Amino acid sequence: MAKKVALAYSGGLDTSIIIPWLNENYGLDVIAVIADVGQGEDIDAVIAKAYDTGAKKAVVRDLREEFVKDYIFPTVKAGAIYENKYLLGTSIARPVIAKAQIEVALEEGAEFVAHGCTGKGNDQVRFEHAYQALAPELKVIAPWREWTLKSREDCLDYAEAHGIPVAASRAKIYSRDRNLWHLSHEGGELEDAGSAPLPTTWVWTKSPQEAPDREEVVEIGFEKGVPVSVDGMKLDPVQLIDLLNEIAARNGVGRIDLVENRFVGMKSRGIYETPGGTLIVLAHHEIETLALDRDVLHYKQHVGLRYADIVYNGLWFTPLREAFDAFVDNTQQNVTGSVKLALYKGNVSVVSRKSEFSLFSNELSSFTMGDSYDQKDAKGFIQILGLPARTRARLLAQKKEAVK
Repeated sequence: MAKKVALAYSGGLDTSIIIPWLNENYGLDVIAVIADVGQGEDIDAVIAKAYDTGAKKAVVRDLREEFVKDYIFPTVKAGAIYENKYLLGTSIARPVIAKAQIEVALEEGAEFVAHGCTGKGNDQVRFEHAYQALAPELKVIAPWREWTLKSREDCLDYAEAHGIPVAASRAKIYSRDRNLWHLSHEGGELEDAGSAPLPTTWVWTKSPQEAPDREEVVEIGFEKGVPVSVDGMKLDPVQLIDLLNEIAARNGVGRIDLVENRFVGMKSRGIYETPGGTLIVLAHHEIETLALDRDVLHYKQHVGLRYADIVYNGLWFTPLREAFDAFVDNTQQNVTGSVKLALYKGNVSVVSRKSEFSLFSNELSSFTMGDSYDQKDAKGFIQILGLPARTRARLLAQKKEAVK
């Protein structure tokens, strides 16, 4: 009986040719693990393609709710944004996919796991670190680090030679990754950091020019840092993101163009469409500005930067991430309320923000003098604050006088 390998299978160019390659070069029975993270594909067609290209078995896991609740929302609560722009759409999907792949591998008695990540990218780290954290006894096969194929053109040649239909073409040779949270685009004209994306490269969000000529207002409600409603309507996590994606995309919201630093040491350029996520992240921050005190808010910004690195670098299954989650969850106990956002031709502005736990005080912040704040107290505060500066200034003055 042939040994088995569980392959993280998407039905795209890379994984489509990996199935016959594994058959030819390893003689393994391939189990195609198809993870539904909201990519919007015809799952039945992906299953059929897996069998047509040589898979012995195809296993589908619907991970959408787990993906949102246990992976996306924790990054939102943490304020994790990579290099000031990237909302981690691809990065955060990899650990939930790898976890499901490991579960299938163990259930099916596979000795190997495989993925279609290139040897230049971050995803190989994300998948393989998860494998090591969850099932270190399994052996890893990474075809891109073994085969002689050097480019996507080579992959297309291989697919044609084996009669494998693929969506990519030489004229439109993008690498795309889609899930509930975002859609990424790499390759083609984007490999030149000086080239603007073609209008046809964007496929989810409307351009500002095509967006409606009227402003649209949407209200997002939060409970303990988690988005729970849109315009007062309670929704489950998947429905909520689907609806906000639809609203933001039709208004041209959620596009970014980023030159980023990959974990493996090189810079790469990609464009990302994260429509609903852009609204959620902004609204969450606005609730935090009301509900968190200064020191917690400021320290949490440091945690958010480190958390983004953890996600981006594929270190999800680590004690540090778990410890950060404990800290973040503690900070979110009072992050409850709602934010209204106005969307217009790619722009988002805050209309209103409110929280029952708001620390904002009209009495304290207004120019009208009240009993809660005695301005005379400021003199002593400033004097104590300035003590080191005054001491240093006197010392410098004494030294200058001594030189004379």
